[in-house]
Amino acid sequence: MANDKKAVTPVAEPLTLPCGVTVKNRFYKSAMNEALASHDCAPTEAHVRLYRAWAQGGAGVLITGNVMVDHTQLGEPGNIAVEDERDLPMLRRWAAAGAENGTHCWIQINHPGRQSPITINQHPVAPSAGKVDGEYGKFFAEPTELTHEQIHDIIRRFANTARIAKKAGFTGVEIHAAHGYLINQFLSPLDNRRTDEYGGSLENRARFLFDVFDAVRAAVGPDFPIAVKLNSSDVPIAIKVNEQNGAPGGFNEEESIWVMKQLEARGVDLIDISGGTYSKPVIQTNDGAAEDRRRGVYFTDFARRIKGELSVPIALTGGFRNADDMEHALNEGITQMIGIARPLALVPDLPNRIIRDGWCGSVDLPRVSTGVKPLDKAFGGILVISWFELQMHRIARGKSPNPRIGGMRALLFALKQHGPAALAPRRRKGHQ
Repeated sequence: MANDKKAVTPVAEPLTLPCGVTVKNRFYKSAMNEALASHDCAPTEAHVRLYRAWAQGGAGVLITGNVMVDHTQLGEPGNIAVEDERDLPMLRRWAAAGAENGTHCWIQINHPGRQSPITINQHPVAPSAGKVDGEYGKFFAEPTELTHEQIHDIIRRFANTARIAKKAGFTGVEIHAAHGYLINQFLSPLDNRRTDEYGGSLENRARFLFDVFDAVRAAVGPDFPIAVKLNSSDVPIAIKVNEQNGAPGGFNEEESIWVMKQLEARGVDLIDISGGTYSKPVIQTNDGAAEDRRRGVYFTDFARRIKGELSVPIALTGGFRNADDMEHALNEGITQMIGIARPLALVPDLPNRIIRDGWCGSVDLPRVSTGVKPLDKAFGGILVISWFELQMHRIARGKSPNPRIGGMRALLFALKQHGPAALAPRRRKGHQ
């Protein structure tokens, strides 16, 4: 590691959000599924230790993994669900640990819709009936179409979870409206074939998101940060050809920009740009650093496109591996927060190393492999997620991350933790 001191780097500068809250620097730890919840979907002491380590590592904002608003509707094994105040004491300890060292700790609230694996949910719901498309469809049960009463109940649930999060001491919330989960399903004309006020036109398809946002804002008040994670489009950049504008018939970039402008008018404090769904995943390989070098920083073309169209802060997530790329993105003005996830599972104090120590190196993520090609092919995405979950579990146990751990050990770890549910596809949130 280089120890050459630099002038004050842009990532060290504070940022004041539209609600008036200031975060201390531009490091935005993006969501990863920690898979640390108890069997009854409650937070644990492991969450406290993991988030304390990240808070002491120097990030400005920590975004939690998915916290579901309904314990019967989980997106991944090991999800937390917050429906009432039964877990308030542990939520308070988790929030306090994540807020140490002047850090903001925001809870990501979500509902999976039809993207709830059949191994953990045989009765998913969705804007419309219809299974998940593509090779992953066999892992999900046929959902039932939501009634108006159910839609309004879910809106209430989002607001209630946000209220409890604030009461517990979390300093903000992020509404997950990306990655093919329920809100994204409402936005997508491929998934949403409703003919009522929640379907059809973009304005109608976005109504659910806007209703959720307004309900959350009413629950937490005007001076509490609310971020929204939103797809730039439903097409993954890994399979874009000639910058095609979204999955055919899916939520596209023009629609995303319109939604962002509407959210800005409603008072959103930050938009976290992402992309892709289960049937069109963002990442399709497990090549680690080699893939990072091919791809670079994700979604930069879209970020440049919206530069100047929005005044709300943007978090650009994915592919940031060194301080030079981070500084370039901030100086170019295409993002105001540096979204970073997987490197923090290997280098929990990366923000401190860059800001305090002037580290100029690069975090090279390993290629995760079992050494058995058929296994790698069959479980590539699951393998990578499980490998990074294993690293987070090590941090939560007070151990150091170990990049030398092999893929086979990660796969066995996942099976031990989650049983058969471990083999169902999960979003590659860790690939950021």
